[in-house]
Amino acid sequence: MMLRRGIVPFILIASFLVLLLIYHNVGVVPPYKTTSWIHQLNGGQSVLRVDPTSMSGNGIAAAGMNHTRLLVISRTKEEDISWVENELPGLGTAIYVADDQNATLHPPKNKGHEVMIYLTYIIDNYDNLSDVTLFMHAHRFSGHNNELFGHDAVQTIKRLSNRRVIREGYVNLRCSWTPGCPDWMHPRLMEEDIMKQEQFLLGQSWSEIFPLNDLPEVLAQPCCAQFALSKERIQSIPRARFVFYRDWLIRTPISDYISGRIWEYIWHFVFTGQNIVCPAMHVCYCDAYGLCLGGKDQLDEYFGLLGQRQKYKKELRSWDEKLKVADDATAAGFANEAVQLEIQDPHHRTFLTQQLDAITEELNKRKKAALIKGEDPRIRAEEAGRDWKLGDGL
Repeated sequence: MMLRRGIVPFILIASFLVLLLIYHNVGVVPPYKTTSWIHQLNGGQSVLRVDPTSMSGNGIAAAGMNHTRLLVISRTKEEDISWVENELPGLGTAIYVADDQNATLHPPKNKGHEVMIYLTYIIDNYDNLSDVTLFMHAHRFSGHNNELFGHDAVQTIKRLSNRRVIREGYVNLRCSWTPGCPDWMHPRLMEEDIMKQEQFLLGQSWSEIFPLNDLPEVLAQPCCAQFALSKERIQSIPRARFVFYRDWLIRTPISDYISGRIWEYIWHFVFTGQNIVCPAMHVCYCDAYGLCLGGKDQLDEYFGLLGQRQKYKKELRSWDEKLKVADDATAAGFANEAVQLEIQDPHHRTFLTQQLDAITEELNKRKKAALIKGEDPRIRAEEAGRDWKLGDGL
């Protein structure tokens, strides 16, 4: 009996040392509601406090410097990502399959949509990052991508300036402000909003995710959880903080869908410490993608032309539908009905077609000129409102 009592302390000590070793090597953290384990690191900076003054990554991207790049994609088994290999040969990738635990790359739990995968990649590759890392969804064509590049992810990836990412540290890949800017989430509102189901739960969860930061009145950035980060910006944030975020996602009772939506409007806070990150659209298109139309007014004009083109397209479709109904009525022997369906002005369709062709030609001309301007680093800097000197890169 005495012998057994004497062994117990040694067993307890040994168990504690094993657990300590596991924690040190794997980065396991306690539940998200327990913050007492956090002590001051890095000269007094708390691991969990989001502090914009502590974030490096607003670097200088010298001309002629080749930056390494990697694309992280969150996908499901059913999603087709053949476009990556076909259209982006040679680009380094890390493609995670959310719903296949047998896949080479998969998250520890299928929850939170792309959030779990983005955090897992950062945690697992924190010490071996490319200069620039893009985090994207699996679909090639989507409203999540930039309208002026045909909503095509390939064009977004190919045209994105590494130097813009190095300079900014964090770049939302979507230029359009709708939805998300300039004033979107109001997490302090205590009533639920059917159009923003995540808003109420974001406010409720804020102190769990950011226990040392006050809840802002507004959170805003362009949707839709696709962004690029510099290596410096990621590594300016302690790895333990990313482990803590993922631990929250694993443990929270909030659903897969809503927990993912919550993060859509806090990524920018994680990586900039700012609650509103809404770059001017013309700056985004010019400095990030080399489409330099000349400024806000010129971009507004371009979108105005796009709107006119859509209007004419819609009218032309309606016109053609009426003509088809009239033709079908005539073919069925209902001549009187066909006469009633005839269009008053038979030349109107020709007018619509001519207007469409003229607007499309003007749009193509302006876009071509804007892309040529975007090849000049000085023009990009001027439109972005940043300093430029001879030798600066794009």
